[in-house]
Amino acid sequence: MTKNVIEEFDGYNHIIQDIEVCRKYGVDYTLDKDSVDQYINRLHPPQLRHRVSDILEETPSAKTLRLVSHDHYLPPFQAGQYIGLVLEIGAIRTSRPYSISSPPNQTGYYDITVRRIEGGLVSSYLLDEVKSGDMLESSGPAGNFYYNPLFHSRTMVCLAGGSGITPFMSMIREVVECGLDRTIYLFYGNKALDDAIFHDALHAISERFENVHYLPVIENPPDRYQGHCGLMTGNLIAETLGDLGDKTFYLCGPQEMYDFCIPELEKLGIPARRIRKEVYGAPVSICDYPGWPQEAKAGDIFTVEVHGGGTLKAQAGEPLLVALERNGIVVPSLCRSGECSMCRVKILSGKVFQPAGALLRRSDRQFGYVHSCVSYPLEDLKVLI
Repeated sequence: MTKNVIEEFDGYNHIIQDIEVCRKYGVDYTLDKDSVDQYINRLHPPQLRHRVSDILEETPSAKTLRLVSHDHYLPPFQAGQYIGLVLEIGAIRTSRPYSISSPPNQTGYYDITVRRIEGGLVSSYLLDEVKSGDMLESSGPAGNFYYNPLFHSRTMVCLAGGSGITPFMSMIREVVECGLDRTIYLFYGNKALDDAIFHDALHAISERFENVHYLPVIENPPDRYQGHCGLMTGNLIAETLGDLGDKTFYLCGPQEMYDFCIPELEKLGIPARRIRKEVYGAPVSICDYPGWPQEAKAGDIFTVEVHGGGTLKAQAGEPLLVALERNGIVVPSLCRSGECSMCRVKILSGKVFQPAGALLRRSDRQFGYVHSCVSYPLEDLKVLI
């Protein structure tokens, strides 16, 4: 008898074994076998509802919100991914991405760690207003900043700045809790030691597990501090690692950290294919970004006409998405960093500035679409949402 072609697929025997185990313990998914949407939504739900079960104080400027599912199910994620919180703050409906700091092997909750941003609408709300028992809405897990065993080395060199520690905390917890065959060097830069999130936990992990090396780097250290001081330089990295070959480098932190650390890695001869950078929001000061037109000022005000939806005022120094949200216009968004493309709008007339890192499709450029989260008005606009 001819062998069924499906039996030739990798993993077929493993699936057959899983079916037998499910039958043994009374788990039957056959009723769902024709419901493709049900399976997809289970893994990639468009919306999640959470209850804040606990709030953990991390530093004077950071807290961890522990989120449990209102619907008793959380989809799986890769260590390093994020969720997009959707919030209504006053009359503004907005969203912000937050990396999950808990490990993916822990399925009862998601931890998100929030650090206060000076003048930050969302961080202030989450740190000052949200309390245990409150309900929050989010996207499902998203993002591409995670370890891939097919392409990445087993030795991970992680460079974190500020709240950029959060995806690495998830990765480290997964490695030590699951006994994974990986070695991690974590360089963690902060202005002050008190700002270092998870400092005690990371120090304890590095003491217990020989494959995790925690190296805090403090710009303004306290008196008699014995650790690394200053910045995460190429010399510090080279002296710590010795052999730089067969290692993958991961960076997560503010734009200033990327501007300094990536050239330092390039000086060491690290090829671009071995450097992975997480998106980290729109630039804090777009006027200082390379390519910004010198004649444009952050406070310049322009009129934005929304096709079929009235007009509003927008500043040159803030993303178009922020201006739209402030005026009650809801635009779907997720990463808010110019990568995921959910917040695309079409520029019918006028000109915007977009930093070089915005990952626009060729077709978007051809037909006038931009990522509104990293697009800054330079003149009066007419847009289609």
